Amino acid sequence: MEVLSWLVSEGEQICGLVVHPDDRARHKKEIVEVAGLPSEYIKEAPFLLTTGGAEWLRRMEPDLVLSVFFGYILPPEIIGIPGRGIINLHPGLLPFNKGAYSNVWSIIDETPAGATLHYIDEGIDTGDIISQQEVTVSPTDSGKTLYDRLEQACIDLFKSTWQSIRNGTAERRTQGSGGSEHRVRDVGQVDRIDPEKSYKAKDLINILRARTFPPYKGAYIEIDGKKIYLALDLVEGD
Repeated sequence: MEVLSWLVSEGEQICGLVVHPDDRARHKKEIVEVAGLPSEYIKEAPFLLTTGGAEWLRRMEPDLVLSVFFGYILPPEIIGIPGRGIINLHPGLLPFNKGAYSNVWSIIDETPAGATLHYIDEGIDTGDIISQQEVTVSPTDSGKTLYDRLEQACIDLFKSTWQSIRNGTAERRTQGSGGSEHRVRDVGQVDRIDPEKSYKAKDLINILRARTFPPYKGAYIEIDGKKIYLALDLVEGD
């Protein structure tokens, strides 16, 4: 919503809008209002992934498509439509933490955190990098506090880079080797805390704080067949 509002305030022409369906949407009503487009220029994400969606996007004749926290993998036929490609705003410092929950894995795996603006290719967050901004992970960060700072870093990075993208002078470099990648389902492998298992104190603390993201549930233990969810509050002091 903030990125779209800023683009509109800068006088950019928005020719079409794709939003998440209601069960996955945040601020959908506000985003649609900010775009100010007739209904025929607004579609929900599942439609975009159909043959009809590709035809609709082609009729829009977009110079550039911008993906902001878009929760769907785009097929090759969509990627090839915009003349200047599709750019994605990702809350991770690529090549680290491709995919989902980059905030969680930066804490658990102690990998670099940050924001990346990059081109979309047929992989998951593997396209050429335009610009990046590193975000320091604090010892008192939870998954929520780190996510909030990554979200703001993404907005700031986009604003500072947009003009160079617009005029065609933005940097474009391939990603380095290595890094890491995670899917949504991967958090399930760390969420269940086994009371009979031995953990390093640091590892357990990192899991608990990484999965602390109210009001959402995170890590848990099971007692008498019931799940008891855990959250960790870290406060810096003397």
